[in-house]
Amino acid sequence: MAAAALIAAAPPDASAQTHSLLAPQDIAPSQLAPGTGRPGASIAFPAPLAQPPASPLAQSGPVVPAGRVALMAVARYGRDAPLISSGLIWRVYTANPDVNGMFRLVKEERSATPTFILPPGNYVVHASFGLASAAKAVQLRSETVHEVLDIPAGGIRLEGRVNDVRIPPGQISFDVYPGSQFDTAERRPIAQDVLTGDVVLLPEGTYYIVSTYGDVNSVVRSDVQVQAGKLTDIRVTHRAAVITLKLVNDRGGDALANTQWTVSTPDGDVIKESIGAFPRLVLAEGDYHLIARYEGQTYQRDFKVINGVDGEVELSTRDGEAAPAPAAAAAARAAIAPVAPAH
Repeated sequence: MAAAALIAAAPPDASAQTHSLLAPQDIAPSQLAPGTGRPGASIAFPAPLAQPPASPLAQSGPVVPAGRVALMAVARYGRDAPLISSGLIWRVYTANPDVNGMFRLVKEERSATPTFILPPGNYVVHASFGLASAAKAVQLRSETVHEVLDIPAGGIRLEGRVNDVRIPPGQISFDVYPGSQFDTAERRPIAQDVLTGDVVLLPEGTYYIVSTYGDVNSVVRSDVQVQAGKLTDIRVTHRAAVITLKLVNDRGGDALANTQWTVSTPDGDVIKESIGAFPRLVLAEGDYHLIARYEGQTYQRDFKVINGVDGEVELSTRDGEAAPAPAAAAAARAAIAPVAPAH
């Protein structure tokens, strides 16, 4: 297993390893369901065949009815590269658009080595492999036509961690953008809401990953290089903790429902507002100011988030409406009650 390099400008918050897509020995079967999700969603990488299929030139010819021509096709990871053994979606279109400007879909197949039986004529054969694809114009006359499409694509599989603890699926998501994060051009993500463990198939090249843990401010950006025919495992490290907010009448008492919460930076920039007795937030490590409003009263304190240390931040109605003085603020930071890690 060779270590794959992130591009030189990548921050130290991500690491990667590559494996061959032809022999993904450590991909669990549950991750290998073929097909794609909704547009822009994550794509599961399908299990490869035990042996790559032989070249169509070495296969026996199909039985072709009179007045029809056979089109046999395969795809590979690039010139002189191995064949793609599964996960392909093939479509054959008419070569010319109709009166509405649309190219009519003639045939569709999902096998690795499809054979299309078609009337003589001109067509466009298209193969997609995840978010990578290739197309070629073909001309069918009388003899069987063999076509090989090159799709230089690779895969990335993503997960997030805090220190050495894996962030549970459902608490973290990933968006994939083309190019480097240091390119200032505005771009849209080509894959959104990718889940932990899913494999996204992409054209060979440079991409950057935006990893979001929770829904507040724990966001990490990482540049990655996708290699044709390779699966790259990306591990993104977040520096954050899970913090539960609590307003009580007496220290250690029951939380008060319908409390309005505002979490801000020490400079007063609001980063999260919520309502409830026990709001649970994922916050990047750092210093914060907390305001709780309940029945017309306001309670405040400062607190500090330490990487990987989950805990409770408790305010008491006995603290009054005034914000803590600096010395009290330091004591408040130290008073955060740690809880068992949630990830």
